[in-house]
Amino acid sequence: MVLDRSKAPEFNVPEDFELLPPLELKLSNGAKFFYIPTPGLEAVKIDVLCRGQRASLPLEQTLVSSFTLQMLQEGSKTKTASDIAEFYDFYASEVHPILTFSQEGLGLLSTKKHLNIVLQEFISLFTEATFPQDMLEKRQSQRKLSIKLEKEKTASRASQVFRKCLFGAHHPYGVEIKESHVESISRDHLVSYYNTMLWQDLEIFVTGDFDSEELDTISKLLGELPNRRAVEPVLLPGVNSLSAVTEPRDKSVQSSIRIGNWSIPQNHPDFVALSVFNTILGGYFGSRLVKNIREDKGHTYGIFSSLAEIGDSHYWVIAADVQKEFYLNVIEEIYHEIRILTEDGIKSDELEVVRNYLIGQMLKQFSTSFDLIDRFKAVHHSGMNFDYYAQKLAFLKEFTSEDIKEVGKKYFSNPPFIEVVVG
Repeated sequence: MVLDRSKAPEFNVPEDFELLPPLELKLSNGAKFFYIPTPGLEAVKIDVLCRGQRASLPLEQTLVSSFTLQMLQEGSKTKTASDIAEFYDFYASEVHPILTFSQEGLGLLSTKKHLNIVLQEFISLFTEATFPQDMLEKRQSQRKLSIKLEKEKTASRASQVFRKCLFGAHHPYGVEIKESHVESISRDHLVSYYNTMLWQDLEIFVTGDFDSEELDTISKLLGELPNRRAVEPVLLPGVNSLSAVTEPRDKSVQSSIRIGNWSIPQNHPDFVALSVFNTILGGYFGSRLVKNIREDKGHTYGIFSSLAEIGDSHYWVIAADVQKEFYLNVIEEIYHEIRILTEDGIKSDELEVVRNYLIGQMLKQFSTSFDLIDRFKAVHHSGMNFDYYAQKLAFLKEFTSEDIKEVGKKYFSNPPFIEVVVG
C-alpha cells in the first residue's frame, strides 16, 4: 500500500476510554500503596508522597521544607554526598525531591534488575540523613544567588508579585522569598523538620513489571518507611488580595504582565468546561490571545493563560512578556478577547479545531507506561478516580459554543481582576 503523504491522516476519536484502576494495598506501616503494572518494561518508578507541611511553618522558616528534601542526599550515617551520588550513578538510578504546597516526598527511577539493592539505599534516606553543615552553607550560598538572579528577571518577579497580590504578603502562599529566609535556616531546623514533621500520612505510587512474589517483597520493604500520623492542618490566615501592582524598571526593554483571579478545583462540575474556555482564550498556540497579541500585533513572542493551584487554592492567570511601550495596549486587548469570547462564543470551525486538539492532548497524556500513574495521582489527590477521564472525554466530544460561553461568563466576567506589571 502506497501512502498519500499529501493528505493528513484521519483523526479518529476512540469510542471507549476505560482505564483499569491501580492495585491498592495498605502496608504494615499504615501507608497507602498503589501499583500499576507495566508489562515488558524493565524500568521502575516509585514516588513516596506525604502531606506537605510548609504552610505550617512560621513565615521566616518557609524554606525549611525545601532545604530538608534537597539535602537528603548530602550525607547519611554511612555515606558522604559523593558516595551517595556514585551509588545511584553506578546502578543507573535517580532520586529526586518532590515538593509542592500540598505534597512532599521523594521519587525514585531505577531498573528492575537492581531494584532490591537500590531500594535499600533509597529507604535509608528517610531515616539516616545527617544534613552536614558545610553542605548546608553551600546550598544557602547557591539559593541566595538564585534569588538575586530571579529578582532581575521581570517574568519571575511578576509571577511572585502576582501570588503576593492574590494571597497577601503574610500568607504562606504569597510570602516573598528573600535572602533573609535563606540566612535564617539552621541545621537544627532541618533535623527537627526531618524528625518530627516530614513523612506524615504516606502514599506510595509504584509502576513496574512485577509478579505477585516480587510485589510482596517490595511492599514489605516500603512498609519499613516511617509513616507519622497526620497532625491537624494549621488554620491558614485569610487572603488579603490587592487589585493592581506596577513596578517600573527604567532599564527594562520589556514588561511582564500577569492578570488573573480565583478559580475552581479540578473536582468541580464546571472544571472541564472552564478548561476548554481557558484553552480557547490562551491555552494553546492557536488561541485568541496568541492570534491577536502575537500574530496580529507582534507585541509579544508568547502569551499564555492557565488554570493553576497552590495547596487547596485555585486561580487562573494570563502571563505575557511584551514590548514595554505597548503593555497598556496589551492589557486592553486581553480584556477585549475575554469580552468577545464570553459574549459571542466560538464559531463551528474554531470549535472543531479546539475539540480535536484537546482530545489529542488528553490521549497523549497516556502515551507511556509511567503516564498512567501520573494521571492517577492527578485525580486521586483531588478526591477522584480514573472515571474523571472518561467523563472528560465525553464532554470534549459533545461540548457546544453555548457551553463555553456560559462558563466563561460565570468565571471570567467578574472583574476587577488582579493586574501585575513589572518592567
